[in-house]
Amino acid sequence: STMVSKEEFDKAAEEVKAYAQCTNDEQLELYGWFKQANVGDINTARPGMLDFKGKAKWDAWEKCKGTSKEDAMAKYVEVVEKIKAKYA
Repeated sequence: STMVSKEEFDKAAEEVKAYAQCTNDEQLELYGWFKQANVGDINTARPGMLDFKGKAKWDAWEKCKGTSKEDAMAKYVEVVEKIKAKYA
């Protein structure tokens, strides 16, 4: 995947806020790549059974495990571009 700069990543993170209509799945995918890009591999325990939202977010981040921060930034920007095209 192409390299994206921190500026491009931050810009995408700002721009996607305008697309409140994106689906739960899209939001989770964004969350996972965002965390991977900023933190790296998941470093927290999976939330308890009743924390559905927390679990969904944890699972989304966990799916990105093993991806470098650079690749995660590129993936994140890719998802934002898809969302922008879909809801344009």
